[in-house]
Amino acid sequence: MKTDFSARPVFVQRNDRIRAHFLIYFLALFIYRLLEKKLKRKHTCEELLPTLRDYEFADVQGQGFIPIYESTKLTDALHEVAGFETDYEFLTKRKMKEIQKLSKQSREKS
Repeated sequence: MKTDFSARPVFVQRNDRIRAHFLIYFLALFIYRLLEKKLKRKHTCEELLPTLRDYEFADVQGQGFIPIYESTKLTDALHEVAGFETDYEFLTKRKMKEIQKLSKQSREKS
């Protein structure tokens, strides 16, 4: 069975490390499922993973960022869920910090 979660063999023996590995994988799956639900199940985890991996920005001489990813219906839906858009404008460093602050506040409310 093929999955999107790839891992190399892990040889852990201590209970605390086994629990930590399990927690990391559980949280990753939980986040994907939560995002899938917030997107009203219109997009699957299999679609989300490559889209999230392709989010890239170019740093313009230390002044800000421009998106270098392709805008799609899924990226538009992600922007709607997140409450901000990053694909149509030049983002100053100040604006990027505001987005980061907004995302932290959203997580605290959830």
